[in-house]
Amino acid sequence: MSAEAIATFESSLDEIGVELVRTTADEFASTLSPLLDAPTVGTSLPFETVSLPDRVDTDPSIADLEAAATGVTAAGYGIADYGSVIIQGGTDGEEPVSLYADEHVAVVAASDVLPDMDATFDQLAEDIRNGVGQSIIATGPSATADMGSLVTGAHGPMDVTVVLLEDK
Repeated sequence: MSAEAIATFESSLDEIGVELVRTTADEFASTLSPLLDAPTVGTSLPFETVSLPDRVDTDPSIADLEAAATGVTAAGYGIADYGSVIIQGGTDGEEPVSLYADEHVAVVAASDVLPDMDATFDQLAEDIRNGVGQSIIATGPSATADMGSLVTGAHGPMDVTVVLLEDK
């Protein structure tokens, strides 16, 4: 992570209408709480210093996913140039949690913000060699203009917020 990559990431997120919220481990709970509209589903976070509040359902049924207003997942990486996040699939259901709810809250460590796609593909290749399965590159809210005017939320969340954990 470099300060330049973080600044670019923040600028790129702003351009696509995604809010970036910076926080530290000590302030994580108070930062996350106002972002969670109930019902909320989520997956466990891979950071040793933070966790989701008890009110977040981390073992949701399909009905819970469909009813969720907010889905919280970790993001394996952020891509500064595009304001994208990498959602790595796993047994906790990161992909459906990131896609079903109207709002996706992605938590990414500042140290995992990569400068560009070249660095991202290098990292994803390393992940594949190490057995990490699939990943989704998500850039902003779901949107389509297939039928004319732009419609958000057609295939995924209508809103996205990135929580940047500065000292995981």
